[in-house]
Amino acid sequence: MSHHLDRNNLQQASPKLAEITETLLFGDIWQRNVLTPRERSLITLACLAALGREKQLAWHICFAEENGLSREELSEAFTHMAFYAGWPAAVTALGYLPEEKRSCR
Repeated sequence: MSHHLDRNNLQQASPKLAEITETLLFGDIWQRNVLTPRERSLITLACLAALGREKQLAWHICFAEENGLSREELSEAFTHMAFYAGWPAAVTALGYLPEEKRSCR
């Protein structure tokens, strides 16, 4: 049985992948100024939900909140997504929205 890997425990499972994640993904791609972190969060969540990457949703929802997205905006994004990525993907993603804001670090 596999356990859920996130930014916090990826280092133990694969130090190199953790390094690439921090330096390339979050240190470079997320820092580019053509899109805002808020826009990147919306794109990321839409992709994760559409592709059924449920284990990544909770952390990225929290990160999206840190990037300025409200629960209402996230709910609206997933509702909008239902018509393009499918109802089950949208409903699954909505199930990961927390009742209240929390810390994801």
